[in-house]
Amino acid sequence: MGTVVKPTDIPLSDPDITTAELEALNAVLSSPQLSSGPAVEAFEAAFAEYTGRNYAVATASGRLAMILALYAHGVGPGQEVIASPFSWRETAAAIAHTGANTVFADIDYWSGTITPGKVSKAVNASTYAIVAANTNGHPAAWTELREIAKEYGLVLIEDSTEAIGSVYKGEKVGSFGDCAVFDFSQPGPLICGEGGMVVTDDPDIASALRRYRSHAPDERSSVVIGGTPALGAGMSDLAAALGLAQLNRIEEILERRKRIEHWYAKSVQTFEGIKPPYVGPDVDEVHWFLFLVHLGTRFTRSSCEAIVEDLRTENVEAAIYSSPLHLQRYYLDKGYRKGDFFVTEKVADRAVALPFHIHLTEEQISFLVSTMKDASINVGAGAAIYL
Repeated sequence: MGTVVKPTDIPLSDPDITTAELEALNAVLSSPQLSSGPAVEAFEAAFAEYTGRNYAVATASGRLAMILALYAHGVGPGQEVIASPFSWRETAAAIAHTGANTVFADIDYWSGTITPGKVSKAVNASTYAIVAANTNGHPAAWTELREIAKEYGLVLIEDSTEAIGSVYKGEKVGSFGDCAVFDFSQPGPLICGEGGMVVTDDPDIASALRRYRSHAPDERSSVVIGGTPALGAGMSDLAAALGLAQLNRIEEILERRKRIEHWYAKSVQTFEGIKPPYVGPDVDEVHWFLFLVHLGTRFTRSSCEAIVEDLRTENVEAAIYSSPLHLQRYYLDKGYRKGDFFVTEKVADRAVALPFHIHLTEEQISFLVSTMKDASINVGAGAAIYL
């Protein structure tokens, strides 16, 4: 007999699924095509239109989408790619997969996005590309990053795995890099189980993405080994049908998440130790990936971990938002050390992700914020102001 685990009462993520998604899945299940086919093509066309790009290429995961994007732009051994240490771990993993070396640049204290000035200082003769993320939904400083990429002749890849729907200077995220990468796994607002997408305006890049993704069925009679070995990274029609149904409802989903954000904003006003989410001056709209609370400087990482554990005892699923990449074993072995990126370390030690999805009630949010406040007192940090 296995141990019976009590289910989490307030999960970190809970997809917004309606009859529209169920009907879309049923239509594919009733068809003769479950693997990549017409539903994938329809999802790609709709997503390209949504992001304002000419081409969209669907993949089996966000990580594979990033790998394909790097390969399609010629990233490989002997090159360096600048990225943030306060980031989705799969970004740096994808860079390592190509054989290129990741060079980290520190983040902005308020937005959590990579700092253009630090990026510029990191450029050298081996630098080939910049991967900049719209961290937790907040757009990066794309005007400045584009200027740096243009000045040094670098590829600029936009990591929008956490940011669907956010708007920077009147344009949706996904429109700023030479290509942009999206992820459709939990806990994002658009979920199709597992899946990703790369969008671009360059027909040659789109063609390369498809070559690296998978071989076409009419190529089955030949064994292709060499320049562009396909990774078998295609999306299924089942995932695409779910993704398309979610995309058709994306504005509704995002609006419902805004209501949850509003309830959080009201509730956290009672807790001085929490810094309200920051929105930069060039940002028109942010759709948060998770609801982050940034705790005061008297908190340590261990005290934050204790708070997360206290929340779990109340059946609230929470998590430390970031484990700085440069402090993980792979990069420690490459010479990075604690203290190399002061801002990343300071923010990462005090950023806690709370549940963020449309099934939360105002009462639940009030309860979990109150529980977090009590937990902060239990660890002896009090209600320190974030300065």
